[in-house]
Amino acid sequence: MNTLQPSWRAMAAIACLTAEGDMLRLPTAIADGLDHGLTIAEIKEALSQLYAYVGFPRSLNALAALQKVVEERKAQDIADAEGIDADPMPRDFDALREGTRVQTRLNGGQPFDYHFAPATDHYLKAHLFGDIFARNNLTFAQREWITLGALCGLSGVENQRKAHIAGARNMGVADEVILALPGVLQQLVGEQEAYRAGKSVAEFFGMPFNSPRPVRPLAFPVGEPNTAFARYFTGNSHLASLLDNGRLTIHNVTFEPGCRNNWHIHHHTGQILICVAGKGWYQEWQKPPRALREGDVVNIPPEVKHWHGATRNSLFQHLAIALTDEQASNEWLEAVTDAEYDLAEQLFRAYEHR
Repeated sequence: MNTLQPSWRAMAAIACLTAEGDMLRLPTAIADGLDHGLTIAEIKEALSQLYAYVGFPRSLNALAALQKVVEERKAQDIADAEGIDADPMPRDFDALREGTRVQTRLNGGQPFDYHFAPATDHYLKAHLFGDIFARNNLTFAQREWITLGALCGLSGVENQRKAHIAGARNMGVADEVILALPGVLQQLVGEQEAYRAGKSVAEFFGMPFNSPRPVRPLAFPVGEPNTAFARYFTGNSHLASLLDNGRLTIHNVTFEPGCRNNWHIHHHTGQILICVAGKGWYQEWQKPPRALREGDVVNIPPEVKHWHGATRNSLFQHLAIALTDEQASNEWLEAVTDAEYDLAEQLFRAYEHR
């Protein structure tokens, strides 16, 4: 495979969106694939294979989306090619033997034995690379391309992405096609997926990669530099007042990467934090730190000593909601030490890659 055909571009997008469970954009990608020559059988086979990488729920949801797209196009008198199903397996088919052969080829001719978990080793060989890869209505090269597209829709799988770049080469996908993957995903899926592809491709081929990790547009205003409270923060923060009606206040607080506030206590009334962007930490006194991301809610009771802020490598925003009360006050205490902050980073280092 030396040229990146439109059908392959579409298949990478379909696989990536399936892995993400993006049921809003997946139907459009499926229709685009059909328009560019993919058959119904090819897409069906790809989505069925992906259950081994992204789970049955997302695979089944994607198959349901394919079925709906096909039915809608039929109603519009669009004649999509059905394609062909895989040939039946021969009577003497040995899934373990065939899967071992395929996996060895994918691994560059070296046998791969997962001694730590023999049952998983058997599943990989006999089922994934035996039962699934042996179906001949997709080539090995196509199957590895589909796998790469899906892995770019997942975080925390850097090692697997690079392993399957090597596997794609071993199965006949040309380097120029692999190198084109980041651009395909940039155009058809998004910046985050293109970033993952670009980083893995660059590291595999020993190329420089200086692209910054993309940041999603912020839904809430950043506001002005938080100068009035700067002495209670390590690092830079920003404050935007969203509501102050004499009974309730809502502020959006933006922490730049590495920024956190001091230990402090809300007296008489507590506070609610709603995380709206980025990644951060929250910790109560003598309790382990809690990792935070968009959508998380923290209910801080009154009289509880705590701190919160951004992770070292991510901006962080939360809404701070509090009742207005004449007796309410904030008691600002000592700064969070580097050792305390580093402990949060160490405990949740895996979280940063999610």
